[in-house]
Amino acid sequence: MTNLRDYNKKRDFTKTDEPKGVVSKIKRKKLKFVIQHHMARREHYDLRLEYNGVYISFAVPKGPSFNTKDRRLAVKVEDHPLSYGNFEGVIPKGEYGGGTVMLFDKGYWRPLRDEKIDFENGPVKFFLEGERFKGGWSLVRFKEDNWLLIKEKDEFVSNKSIKKFKTSIKTDRTMEEITNNKSKSTVDISITNPDKVIFKKGNVTKLDIVNYYKLVGKKMMPFLNNRLISTIRCPNGVKGEKFFMKHLNSNSKDLGKKKIKNKDNESSDYYYIKNVNGLISEVQMNSYEFHIWGCLRNKIKKPDILVFDLDPDEGLSLKKVRDGVRDLKNILDNLKLKSYLKTSGGKGYHIYVPLNVSSWEKCEKIASDIAEVLVSYYSNKYTINMRKDKRKGKIFIDYFRNKMSATSVCPYSLRLKEKPSISCPIFWSELDKIKPDSITIHNITERLKMRNPWYDFFD
Repeated sequence: MTNLRDYNKKRDFTKTDEPKGVVSKIKRKKLKFVIQHHMARREHYDLRLEYNGVYISFAVPKGPSFNTKDRRLAVKVEDHPLSYGNFEGVIPKGEYGGGTVMLFDKGYWRPLRDEKIDFENGPVKFFLEGERFKGGWSLVRFKEDNWLLIKEKDEFVSNKSIKKFKTSIKTDRTMEEITNNKSKSTVDISITNPDKVIFKKGNVTKLDIVNYYKLVGKKMMPFLNNRLISTIRCPNGVKGEKFFMKHLNSNSKDLGKKKIKNKDNESSDYYYIKNVNGLISEVQMNSYEFHIWGCLRNKIKKPDILVFDLDPDEGLSLKKVRDGVRDLKNILDNLKLKSYLKTSGGKGYHIYVPLNVSSWEKCEKIASDIAEVLVSYYSNKYTINMRKDKRKGKIFIDYFRNKMSATSVCPYSLRLKEKPSISCPIFWSELDKIKPDSITIHNITERLKMRNPWYDFFD
């Protein structure tokens, strides 16, 4: 029986950024694993294998070995939530496990044998399919919570040391960089023109926007982390001229860059935000709306998010928009694709689908096929024609964001509309309760105290 009572009991979630423990009820065909490098009181590696809705976890002082002659101690510790598989950062000193945590590897695992998995008594023989770890290993229990982790004989045996891997597979940062980013989490950027009114409706100033992004920074960073961005700048408020920024034009240490070649083989510096300081530095430069790529910057040709934007024609009732969201969700459900809902901050809703495909061509094909199925079922209600004169009385199913370099509005981003609305994650059960533009900078504070509607998005 798996549970997370011990995990939650050991942690003060007002002090640590680790996720709260919730047992996942999602049944998966493929089981996930994660290895985290943990610089706590004693350096070690945490091996976590998904089973019955949690990660069965082992602390391995020397880390897994690729050599069959090594017998590595693996101490069984408390079960961890699946959301922990995306945790990377610094656990505060004095808290349980205090120290820096780096995402060292992740992927899928499967039993090497057909018999029932026994994490109580063992042995457990399993195969890892990760980015750095591939092949078979065995966990053999020899005393209470003490087990041995042993490499199986296969084509992946080698004498290479895991010490050669020095960066995170999630953010490409070293342990030192992760630690330093945490130490800069207290935003200390000087804000110019703090009293400038950006939204006349509601009298929202630049300082109000800075404080908003400080408030939601930690919730936004999982979506901004290691992902190229574009922003919309409006130095003179929402009624003034707007600039779409996608190339780096700052020397901030809290922003990173990546060179991307276009079809003419010309390179440009695209950029990404490293931490909350980087987010606030962009706001200081009058960037108030943030858009993200559908892939990680170190996996530029492998999309991991599918996006649908339901954009209704002028005057279309909210009921029809919500019906459209439900019709699209039904198709996704039938395809066994787990989907997540957020307000657009404008007239419609956005649907995000985490996915794992090998190319942008496949991503775009999946998106277009789904949109075309919806239109074929209800041709009088929906269209995929981009021309506004072809949308009369219909909802435009915008799937065109699912191609390389296209972007979508980042969750929790402010929208530069008439009022300071937010593109905010919501529960599916809230679809009929929350209008597309009803969550704003004025009323989001109480909502942020609720459980995160997308708490398992990165699972």
